[in-house]
This record gives sequence, structure tokens and C-alpha cells, in this order.
Amino acid sequence: MCTVTNAILKDVALTNKLLRLVNSALYARGGGNVSTVSRAVTLVGFNGIRNMALSLVLLEHMQDKKQAENLKEEFLRSLMAGSIASELCPAQRETEEAFIGSMFQNLGRLLVQYYFPEEAAQIRSLVQSKRGAVSESTAASRVLGLTLQEIGLGVARTWGLPAGIQRCMRLPEGEIPTSTPFDTGERLRWVSVVSNEVADVLLHSSAKDADASIASITRKYSKVMGNMSGNIAQATKTARTKMIDLAKAMDIRVVPGSTAAHLLRTPISSEEAAAKAAERESSLGAFELHATSTDLPSASDTAAIKARMVTATLAAGIQDITNAMVDDFKLPDILRMILETMYRAMDFQRVIFCMRDAKTETLTGRFGLGNGVEQHIKVFKIPLKTAMPDLFAVICNKGADTMIDDSSEARIMQNLPEWYRRGVNAPTFLVLPLQNKGVPFGMIYADKSIRGGMDLNDKQLAMLRTLRNQAVMAFRQSR
Repeated sequence: MCTVTNAILKDVALTNKLLRLVNSALYARGGGNVSTVSRAVTLVGFNGIRNMALSLVLLEHMQDKKQAENLKEEFLRSLMAGSIASELCPAQRETEEAFIGSMFQNLGRLLVQYYFPEEAAQIRSLVQSKRGAVSESTAASRVLGLTLQEIGLGVARTWGLPAGIQRCMRLPEGEIPTSTPFDTGERLRWVSVVSNEVADVLLHSSAKDADASIASITRKYSKVMGNMSGNIAQATKTARTKMIDLAKAMDIRVVPGSTAAHLLRTPISSEEAAAKAAERESSLGAFELHATSTDLPSASDTAAIKARMVTATLAAGIQDITNAMVDDFKLPDILRMILETMYRAMDFQRVIFCMRDAKTETLTGRFGLGNGVEQHIKVFKIPLKTAMPDLFAVICNKGADTMIDDSSEARIMQNLPEWYRRGVNAPTFLVLPLQNKGVPFGMIYADKSIRGGMDLNDKQLAMLRTLRNQAVMAFRQSR
């Protein structure tokens, strides 16, 4: 897990996007906000984090911007359909299947847009043609020889998707049932149909027409949806709010006024839209002039802002770790969260956790964060019972939290072990020993590449000690 966390932390933008995404309404879980990548990996899992990271960078690196916009449209439309479906399902156990089934109902369309953009453009052209427009299925058959549904289902079978999901992806034929299906799978298939039709309405309708179109869909499927039919409008509003939150978390930007932008409009009723339009027409507020401040923050202001950011990141990490320790936890996960909080908050060059080997009475490097940290972890070997001068052994045996501003000072240099001077040799470093009943069993080491670059106020130092104490507590509770 530390390798995954370290890889993500190397990209600050990806780190921030991932944490916003995990804390968005669509992914949020109980227990408060998630402020560390380590906690996100624990909650969502390796595959979930991998898929989120891929989705966050996929569209950003596409060279064809038109293709990227079309993919955004299809991606957001599918996500909206899934979100509406999950809001419609009354039973919690059905929510996930409804979400995925609704998202994948138009998997074929999304795949064609991604792999065959020119053919996708031809299909849209045939559907939107003013002369002899045809259905999407007919257009896809002419261009590709297969309907989009056939493509999606074929891929779903190849991927080995569950039968329930494949059933949701297959559009029902014939008349709409006059009652709610007793079979759960069939009911979820109709939920997927309704959710996708509503998503299409939101995508292609203006704000003033959307409510009327959704009401029409509600009437159309009132019998097959049963008790759920009365919740379609509210489910749609809730889903749209979550989508806006998710798009912000993923930093998805769409062209203003584009079709995709329709999905990210703040949901308001037609009455509210009319009232706002009237207000805009009667007000000159948009033409008011406002003075622009030209004052730049002073150096002291900048330092104060940075200090507040450091404190806030440390506090959020401490709370995140506290939340994790309330539940059943794995000790390595907690330790990684502690190191990550220190690393991100203090902007350390690297942070390394060492643990005692009972057989040799030596503290050895176990894992860490930072560029090139893997090679440095291996050299951390601190004999706790040595006659040779070893600053780290002295610090850990005394249990004294220590910060070295300048490791090149003669009295410091002569007490640093040779392996440190030859390999790591950081100009400034911090050591936080871990003791149990006065006996050292671990150590947290952190350094910076600039001499004297570790400017800690009393509050920040206290919070770093709190993080160290959380590590000690985690060891005690894990026994």
C-alpha cells in the first residue's frame, strides 16, 4: 500500500483530486471526511483507487479536444443515469446493482465513442439529420453492422459481468407492464430504463422544459414503477446535486452552454427558473462596477497563511486516524496514515518508519514516503545497544523528540553513524522515538533538503507528537 500511496503523493494535483473525489457525496462513507490517501486506499481498495485515478487523468491527456468533450458528455450522462437509479431504489442492497446496471445500459455507445470516434460522429449525424432521421439502433447498424446494445452486451459477456447487470443492459421489448414486476432483476431493468430516459432529458432539454419532460416520463412508467414513480422528480434532483459535487471533485470542466453542461446545472424548479429570469431582466446588478483590490500579501501574511494550512492538514490527519482507530484496523494502515499526514503537512523531503528487530535489538527501516525513499529505507539500521557514538540510538533510548537544524555542525556530525553520513546526509531532520514502558520499539524519521528549513511552532510540534502518540496507541491496541 505504501508504494501506491507514495506514487499518488508524487502528483499533488492527483492527490487533491482523489481526496475530493473520495469525500464527494457519491463516494462518501460514514466516519467523517477522509484526509489521507492511505485512508482512501483502505476504504475504497486498490482497484477502486486505480480506477478513480485512471478516470481522473484519462480525459485530461486526450489530444483531440472534441473527442474529449464527446466522451465527457457520454461519461456524465451514464453517471447521471446510475445516480438516479441508485436514488430510486428503496432497498439499500439493490442500490449498487441499479447504479451499475443503469450506467452500463449504454456501454456500447460509450465504447464506440472512445474507440471509434469517427463512426460515432456518423451515427449522431444520421440520428440528427433533418432529412430522413433514423433511430440510433438503425444508424449504428448501418455504420457498424451492429446496434450499440449488441456491442455493449458482447463486451459485457467478454468481461464476465454478472447476469443481473447484463439483464439491466438489455432494453425490454413490447408493451410497458401494467404493474410492478415481482422479480427483482426485472424491476431493476425498468429502473434502468427510466433512469436513462431521465438522464437523456436532462442532457438534451432546456431548464424550463426538463420538469415537464420528467413529469411525462413519470406518467409513462407510473404503473411499472409503482411506489417509486412518485420519487422520480426528487431522486433526479438529489442525483443532480451529487453529480455537481462529483464533477467538482474530479475537476471535470465542460464547455459553457454545451450539451454536457446541461447535466451540471444546479437543479431548480421551473417556477424558480422563471423567477430568476424575471429578476435578471429587471435588475442592473450585472452592470455594477466593483473595485478590484491590488494589495499583495506581505511576507508575514504569507507565512501565517502557510502555518494555518500546515496546522489544518495536521488536524485533519489526526481526526482521520482517530476515526480509523475506532473501527477494526490494521496496524500498517494506521502507521502509513501517520507518515502521510506528516509528509503532506510539513512538506518533508522524506519520512521513514523504523521498527525494532527483537533478535538483534536494532531499529530497521520498514517503509516510508518521498522521492527515492526506497533506497534509504534499506540503510536505516540503528543498534540500540552499541558502544559506538550513534545519535539516533541515544535519542531513541532517551525517548527525546529531537530536531536537528544543521547536521553539519561538528558536534552533531561526529555522532551521526557512517551509513547516514555516506547515504542519507540530510541537512535538517526530525526524530520522534516510540517507546513502551521506557523501552524503544520504533522511530519516525523525517527530513528536509534545506538547512534550517524545519520551522515549527509550538502547536505544530504538539500535533506531530500527537501523531507519534497515535502510533504508540495503535501498537498497544493491536496486540
